[in-house]
Amino acid sequence: MTLERAPSATETATQWLAAAGLRPTRQRVALAELLVGDGRHRHVTAESLFETAKCQGATVSLATVYNTLRAFCDAGVLQEIMVDGAKSYFDTNTHDHPHFFWEDDGRVTDAPSDQLVITKLPDAPDGVEIASVDVVIRLRKTKP
Repeated sequence: MTLERAPSATETATQWLAAAGLRPTRQRVALAELLVGDGRHRHVTAESLFETAKCQGATVSLATVYNTLRAFCDAGVLQEIMVDGAKSYFDTNTHDHPHFFWEDDGRVTDAPSDQLVITKLPDAPDGVEIASVDVVIRLRKTKP
């Protein structure tokens, strides 16, 4: 019996980029490895991804991280989550699902989508259609 080895983080990242039709530049592969190399979903900010990349020895600028995250969103392999006007999080899980925003420590996690029920949306104004509905549930610790 032959055991198949799991793909490396670089192989996973390169396949992820190829499936999105993105050219595997050195910077894209390095960032994709951090995002999807282990096969798990995550939520990151540009700043947190930049810091992680720096700690891993990748030579990318913060501007490159922002541009790469934008390219990944445009290609449909990342979902941008706006928590407020000043901060965006990026999610590797692109399926429709709600999020929790933990105000006390500024992080985003997935919320259980099977518990969310939206029964009616307002009609869209004439000449436009609803493209998507983003649900971010803000959480804060209660006082004892």
